[in-house]
Amino acid sequence: MAADRQRTPIRRLFAPTPSQESRTLADILRTETVGGVLVLVAAVVALLWANSPWGDSYTAVSEYVPWPQGDFLGLDLDLAHWASDGLLAIFFFVVGLELKREFVAGDLRNPRRAVLPVVAAVCGMIVPALFYLVIAAGAGGDALRGWAIPTATDIAFALAVLAIIGKHLPSALRAFLLTLAVVDDLLAITVIAVFYTDDFHAVPLLAAILPVLAFGALVQLRRFWWWALLPLGLITWVLVHESGVHATIAGVVLGFTVPVFGRGGEHSGPAEHMEHRWRPVSAGIAVPVFALFAAGVSLRDGGIGAALADPVVPAVMAGLVLGKVVGIFGSTFLMAKFTRAQLDSDLSWWDLVGVALLAGIGFTVSLLIGELAFGTSGERAEYVKVAVLMGSLLAALCASVVLALRNRAHRRAGHERRAG
Repeated sequence: MAADRQRTPIRRLFAPTPSQESRTLADILRTETVGGVLVLVAAVVALLWANSPWGDSYTAVSEYVPWPQGDFLGLDLDLAHWASDGLLAIFFFVVGLELKREFVAGDLRNPRRAVLPVVAAVCGMIVPALFYLVIAAGAGGDALRGWAIPTATDIAFALAVLAIIGKHLPSALRAFLLTLAVVDDLLAITVIAVFYTDDFHAVPLLAAILPVLAFGALVQLRRFWWWALLPLGLITWVLVHESGVHATIAGVVLGFTVPVFGRGGEHSGPAEHMEHRWRPVSAGIAVPVFALFAAGVSLRDGGIGAALADPVVPAVMAGLVLGKVVGIFGSTFLMAKFTRAQLDSDLSWWDLVGVALLAGIGFTVSLLIGELAFGTSGERAEYVKVAVLMGSLLAALCASVVLALRNRAHRRAGHERRAG
């Protein structure tokens, strides 16, 4: 019996990732890190612009309607809505490609490796929502509509902080954060589609099946005719928008139609090819432009003090900063105890605390859900922006402190190994 126990392999959490997945991870990290910096710059510009003497021009630009004649298609949208409904569809298309790759060829294809990030992501969604509901319950009215705001993770911001602060952290930890964020995106997409769909119309949604099938048929046949794929994608987007489902869901659905594996001697499949092409557009243009229009909240005339008086604001902040840590770290710690798994020898539980804090950087998807819950105008809509910005900033600062200390410890351990 003792000999059998000795021969039983020890299950380790955050074991090193295979070399091929490590290369894919490195490519994603480079693009998302740059994208995170651009998003941060766009958010700062928006805040400075909205609080400058030219703040009225920020509002005017955001509310400018470039195509007022598009009302017959429901496309008489202002620039802020074009950014959130249109440009973010590109972001969600990349998310769809990423999800497809993870489920077919990544960590999520292996149930043993997938269970940890999946459970952590689910708990990292449920616990922040509970924090929000408990704190916002006293506000009554429509305040509870924002329960999903603190459940999202902005992977670009999180990876940018990790790249700057945690250069010596093991790659397995970065892979865990990326996989966690992918599952988090899937949950956020589901929440948006199910809970934030108003005035649903079935006919346009059913009609959207036709361009989706045509798009899928072309990519399955490896016919990457952009003159055909782009119009099909646009038609799908318009029909989904007309159905009442948030138009960004069209990007996810189209991403799911793209095959992952190549044929014959192809080194990379269509999904990876499209991801390489569209990820820079998403990270470098779509998300920063959305941030420019979404983050511009006026803090003049006691804006922060008035915002903190609304229970929605501390509810969002508590969900992002505390809920994410309790959900992600708590679920992972309990799984280790119940399964008798051990952390990889290169890691400590403080590493996971830092990553869980990073997951509290909500920003992009949190701002989007805030708009869906409370609209784009009015006091509460502005307060939600303040909450997301402050909560994400606080989570980033806390994570930076923890990960900076852990990064120093990993760097010192690396020097000791090389010296020995």
